[in-house]
Amino acid sequence: MIQNNKIAIIIVNWKQYELTKSCLSTLKSSKSNDFQIILIDNESNQKELNDLKNQFDQVKTFPNKKNLGFTGANNIGINYAINNHFEYVMLLNNDTEIDENFIIPLLETFQEYNKLGAVQPVIMDFYQNKKVWNAGGSLNKLFGYTSVIKKPKYMNRKIDWITGCCILIKTEVIKKVGLLDESFFAYYEDVDWSIRIKKAGYDLAVVKSSLIYHHGSKASKNESSEGTLSPFVHYLNIRNHIFLLRKNKDIFNFIGSILYQFFKIFSYSLYFIIRFRTNKLNMVYKGLIDGLRNNNF
Repeated sequence: MIQNNKIAIIIVNWKQYELTKSCLSTLKSSKSNDFQIILIDNESNQKELNDLKNQFDQVKTFPNKKNLGFTGANNIGINYAINNHFEYVMLLNNDTEIDENFIIPLLETFQEYNKLGAVQPVIMDFYQNKKVWNAGGSLNKLFGYTSVIKKPKYMNRKIDWITGCCILIKTEVIKKVGLLDESFFAYYEDVDWSIRIKKAGYDLAVVKSSLIYHHGSKASKNESSEGTLSPFVHYLNIRNHIFLLRKNKDIFNFIGSILYQFFKIFSYSLYFIIRFRTNKLNMVYKGLIDGLRNNNF
């Protein structure tokens, strides 16, 4: 794999070394070789990391003692990319596998449209490879919620927000809009970044001819008596949605957003009460309180 200063592909690992190795293995098959892989290892296990480095010796690694989340970890890689003069930065989830031709259409789209700030591929479900997992996102500014485009007939080139699962962005754009907001830790940080990119005058696009395959949010899963999704994920979902609304209150309707949050939290609460999932119920209200308490917005 030839390394130069075209694209820095940043992958964050958190205790999922085998999944990360699968992702790295598929990147070896890419028809484009003008990239360097930067692996950020949260709560790093030195033995596991050394084994990975022995298999993928051209990967640049940054071990972290703590879990810095999606935002903190990626920002380490983004800063490295900026300081080493990469033209593009790609954030790529470790639970993805790529089509060998996925990079080239993304770069060609940038060359066709000067106003583009960032692009993403169409992300397919790994286990049902004809099913779309994410083809970009839309924003409902009246009620302040986000949605994911999954049906091909609704796929437009221009989109409202790009998923952090796979985003290719110009380094010059990052210099203008800033890094990922580490207040989010994980979830909704990609929507916030997308809003900032669009406010700076750039467009966002999904490239239909570029494909990757997503295993699913493995880091979010936590087998327990309360289901597979970690209570902490519900906390982040509630808190960060409120963060997003408060931080970008200039684009969202105030009354509509309050109404939507009320019904969202009410429906979560009702479901968790019926299912006797007290930990998740508590985390929903902790997320609500912390989302309203933050004085940075």
